[in-house]
Amino acid sequence: MTENNGMRKRLKRAVNRAKYAAIGAAVGAALGGLFSRSAASTGAGVGALAGATFGEKRSDFDSLIEELRERRAEGELVPEPELEPDRE
Repeated sequence: MTENNGMRKRLKRAVNRAKYAAIGAAVGAALGGLFSRSAASTGAGVGALAGATFGEKRSDFDSLIEELRERRAEGELVPEPELEPDRE
């Protein structure tokens, strides 16, 4: 089961990275295309790199949040305190 879970995390990370890289490439190409064909190509490359980096960081953050929620559900972490409404 753990091996399957590890594979799922790696696959999810790769898909997130590819998704954001594609979005970044499209945005970079569109912005670069306003200037020239060469700038569109460069913009796509830079946008893809930025998107892939963003996807990697977001994936790491999402997995951290998921792990913390699982640990809280198992009772390993102190539950969030309930806030009292302000009394005026």
